Amino acid sequence: MQLGAAMPLVDIGGAPPAVRDFAQAAEALGYHHLAGTDHVIGVNVASRPGWGNRNTSADLFHDPFVLFGFLAACTARIGFSTQVLILAQRQAVLVAKQAACLDVLCEGRFRLGVGIGWNEAEFVALNENFRDRGRRSEEQVAVMQALWAEPHVTFRGRWHTVEDAGINPLPTRRAIPVWLGGHHDATLRRIARFGEGWMMLAYPPDASARAEIEKLRSYVHAEGRDPASVGIEVWVSTAAGGAAEWREEFRFWQALGVTHVTLNSTFGRYHHQRIAGRSMDAHVAALEAYRNAVADLL
Repeated sequence: MQLGAAMPLVDIGGAPPAVRDFAQAAEALGYHHLAGTDHVIGVNVASRPGWGNRNTSADLFHDPFVLFGFLAACTARIGFSTQVLILAQRQAVLVAKQAACLDVLCEGRFRLGVGIGWNEAEFVALNENFRDRGRRSEEQVAVMQALWAEPHVTFRGRWHTVEDAGINPLPTRRAIPVWLGGHHDATLRRIARFGEGWMMLAYPPDASARAEIEKLRSYVHAEGRDPASVGIEVWVSTAAGGAAEWREEFRFWQALGVTHVTLNSTFGRYHHQRIAGRSMDAHVAALEAYRNAVADLL
């Protein structure tokens, strides 16, 4: 199993030393990847009193391509993963170019997690259609995969047209792993058709998660693909319990065939809990405590 850590920018800030120090601490402790979340714009809750426990303009998000481009030069081994990039808010050809450039600069350490998003205000601000974002994202992945694979591409779809043109540089392996986040049945069916993995956040370690994973694998099998070829990623936290409880949860996911576990110490929705501390020391301590607890299980 691969062990990752989400960048806690909402707590430690986005200054270069903070970003670098956290990444280097995770790498030194043996973490396999860093996760970067994505929001382009945040709403002012003063004008939206019923907004609830969702991201706002008060939350700091670095653009993940810029963030990981910086960290590619600060690290040597640790991988990078968007969790998730809201693809339908962006031009697919531009994302293909950005992802390929990052992949080259980090020497193939990049995994592209994408999702359809939930915040209509972002789509409005970016002049993109919120209503067709799911269907459009399918074609976006197809055009990106085509552009990564060949120097020149001709692609004619419903939303995209490329006439014998291509991006340069191409990614190191002429492909970039595309994982999908989300929990609707349509998302699972998209993963079954073309995804390399599922970033599963909404289900706790119980029978509900087992049922959804089994459903995904049935869809993958129906598409003629090997279910074992599709990865599964979950988030965990050190906010509750101790080493014994963390190990028990880790073993649960391991038994279900989960391939990636990412420690996220700032997320407090669904069944997840954020840690009490917000300092760099608190987050690095969480990294170390969790890694020590599960090291022999990796």
